Amino acid sequence: MTLSIAQIIKDRAGENFDLHDKHLNTQMVKVLKTIGYDRVYTRANGPYLYDEQNNEYLDLLSGFGVFALGRNHPVVVQALKDVLDAGLPDMVQMDVSLLSGLLSEKILSLCPPALTRMFYCNSGAEAVEAAIKFSRFSTRREKIIYCDHAFHGLTLGALSLNGEEVFKEGFGPLLPACASVPFNDLAALEQALSGRDVAAFIFEPIQGKGVNLPDDNYWQEAARLCKKYGTLFVADEIQTGIGRTGKFWAIEHWNLEPDMILMAKALSGGFIPVGAVAMTQHIMDAVFNRMDRAVVHGSTFSKNNMAMAAGLATINVIEEEKLVENAARIGTEIINDLQALIPRYDFLKEVRGKGLMIAVEFGAPDSLLRKPAWLTLEAANKGLFSQTVTIPLFKNHRILSQVAGHGMNVVKFLPPLVVNDKDKDWILSAMDTVIGDTQKVGGAIWELGKNLAGHALKAKAGSN
Repeated sequence: MTLSIAQIIKDRAGENFDLHDKHLNTQMVKVLKTIGYDRVYTRANGPYLYDEQNNEYLDLLSGFGVFALGRNHPVVVQALKDVLDAGLPDMVQMDVSLLSGLLSEKILSLCPPALTRMFYCNSGAEAVEAAIKFSRFSTRREKIIYCDHAFHGLTLGALSLNGEEVFKEGFGPLLPACASVPFNDLAALEQALSGRDVAAFIFEPIQGKGVNLPDDNYWQEAARLCKKYGTLFVADEIQTGIGRTGKFWAIEHWNLEPDMILMAKALSGGFIPVGAVAMTQHIMDAVFNRMDRAVVHGSTFSKNNMAMAAGLATINVIEEEKLVENAARIGTEIINDLQALIPRYDFLKEVRGKGLMIAVEFGAPDSLLRKPAWLTLEAANKGLFSQTVTIPLFKNHRILSQVAGHGMNVVKFLPPLVVNDKDKDWILSAMDTVIGDTQKVGGAIWELGKNLAGHALKAKAGSN
């Protein structure tokens, strides 16, 4: 009997939530049902998702930044078909493949000139793990430092560099000799480096959790300090890279030249898991310094032909369709349009970001009428107010978004880089309406808030 995935999908359509509840993460199913995100999507195209009733949703989450090209871009689809049709030998292991060499050539042409070597893996977390190992070996130092509120992944090494305790709880002990420094604090960074025992400072040019931007001179001075004290300067561009911020690499906003760039997410257009590290010749030669060490670090599925072809196709699309330029233009206009709402709404405090990495931050109102409602939500669960924005954005305006991090009232937008002026207007209109509704204490938004607060308090009681 021939297996037909198309027929299986047709026959078992709509069983998504039952199957996940039975066999996968039950708590995730509960979350989606509680906040009303329990849709069954049946197809996707570009920045849009479609449910069983063919309703169109604008995806401002893009798989946590994976779908820079939107979903199912035909150029990447064709590249993957070409690989399958070619019948190529794949992952021979005792071999070197053409496509990985070609993708390396292309990526390195887009990096600072000192970066001349590539290492491939399967995810952003694996890229961080590689950076930890390469930094320690090439410097013969143990310590790794990172910034407060950083997010570098959830595998054990990457988790050791995570600035949010909620992800670490119960998973220790983590890697030794990993320590945080306050973000945007040069004095604290120099103090941490001054012992000349730090292998690497691993940083996000713009922090994903909260979309936190540095002062204008922070990264340049951080790079100078790392060089002064012999510490590697490692840019985690897993979310910010490949066009997201209106530059191919976010480091370009500050003219930085790191010792390594970590990449993943958007590199394959969202089709195939992939991660990579671009590095200097010195680091590569230090780690792989003899023939018997040629396989001292690797990953079984890295450099597979599907991922490499998808990477080549993705970069081709980004260049041909001028998506970096589109991200810069559309992103700036979205930020400016949303900033113009701030004087009208006292819950809305700040809109920030670069390109299509955007944060909308809310805070306590000055109004005596509205402040008690805000305090009630915050007492139930810090950051709960932001859900009174994301949920109606989704349910009433069919815009999928996320809260930017645990315990913060920041809504984050990571749209595909292909969004257009129509999508920009859709976002502005929806945000204007939803934020306006939050001003009406006692209205539907606040009924939602009370329900969310009730769930939050029950959850707290259950964990005690």
